[in-house]
Amino acid sequence: MKIGIDLGGTNMRIGLVEDGRITAKEIIPCPAKESAETVVNALADLIGRTLTPAVDGIGIGVPTLVDGTKGIVYNATNIPSWREVHLKEILEERFGIRTEVNNDANCFALGEARFGSGRGCSSLVGITLGTGVGGGLVIDGKLYCGRNTGAAEISDLPYLDRNFEYYCSSGFFVREYGITGKDAALAARNGDDKASEIWTVFGTHIGRLIKAVMFAYDPEAIVLGGGISSAFDLFGASMKNEMASFPYPESLRNLILGPSKLDDVAILGASALV
Repeated sequence: MKIGIDLGGTNMRIGLVEDGRITAKEIIPCPAKESAETVVNALADLIGRTLTPAVDGIGIGVPTLVDGTKGIVYNATNIPSWREVHLKEILEERFGIRTEVNNDANCFALGEARFGSGRGCSSLVGITLGTGVGGGLVIDGKLYCGRNTGAAEISDLPYLDRNFEYYCSSGFFVREYGITGKDAALAARNGDDKASEIWTVFGTHIGRLIKAVMFAYDPEAIVLGGGISSAFDLFGASMKNEMASFPYPESLRNLILGPSKLDDVAILGASALV
């Protein structure tokens, strides 16, 4: 039995995982603006409430780059006090249980590869679309992280006058059109043609991001997660139209591509770290 944790600046989400199923789950607010010690203690308390004698591993996904070997978290997004936290060492000393720490997008990709749309595939790229754009890479069924868990952070590549993240994250809607993605989705589904056009443009940017992923990795599956992926019905068509210009159509022919269908995939992926 494993514990999987999805740690963010807003919430801490924990699950008790057995045979790929979450048998117990709890979500609490993250005291992100407090001291590093306070955040660690809140996390440890959450683990303590979830822990059972059968648990033999704890996996944690965090929104930043991580020393995956030593389990050191650097400059966690939206947790200002977490500039350098030796999380693996702290928790293993406290609980005496093997603990692994990795980037949250990597956990998403691993969860999809083991339990979701990429199950049975040897290679998969997971892309999370939200406030930022994250990426995770599975090769030959194993998570490939690079030295600092950033091997698939392709959204930072230069694109147009900025980078892919600028045009493929939730900020795109506010910066370019003065509307949130949530409101744009609601308007488009209510028949607003201008809102629908925004999603068409957004889908074109996502299509170009997918083509960059294909050039870099040529995976069997690409799975989209994060809040924006729930609007796939609004941007999927223009995304695929843009992808049609990819110069190697045989690479696209059997590609598994779409939004995640798995609840709590980040928790499941984190549990698969151990």
